Amino acid sequence: MPKGYIIGHVTISDPEAYQPYAQSNNEIFPKHQGKFLVRGGQSQIMEGDCHTRHVIIEFPSYEAALAAYNDPEYQENMKIRQANSTGTIIVVEGTE
Repeated sequence: MPKGYIIGHVTISDPEAYQPYAQSNNEIFPKHQGKFLVRGGQSQIMEGDCHTRHVIIEFPSYEAALAAYNDPEYQENMKIRQANSTGTIIVVEGTE
């Protein structure tokens, strides 16, 4: 079964106010067997335009990634992200 991923590209406007969102995700995503593969770190935009922060979270399946995103606890937590950043969040199925 292919794995699932949540991929985020975000530009944070208020890093201090954003921090509780990131901290809560340390508890929310592991409940769905989510594992952070990329979480910030150095990056260079080689082509096109993009946000400044990149996050990739791996899940055992596409369905698990969707369940994590739709988790009521995450839905409440993401209000912090939305208030303190702009970005794009994608749920995608990997290859086998």
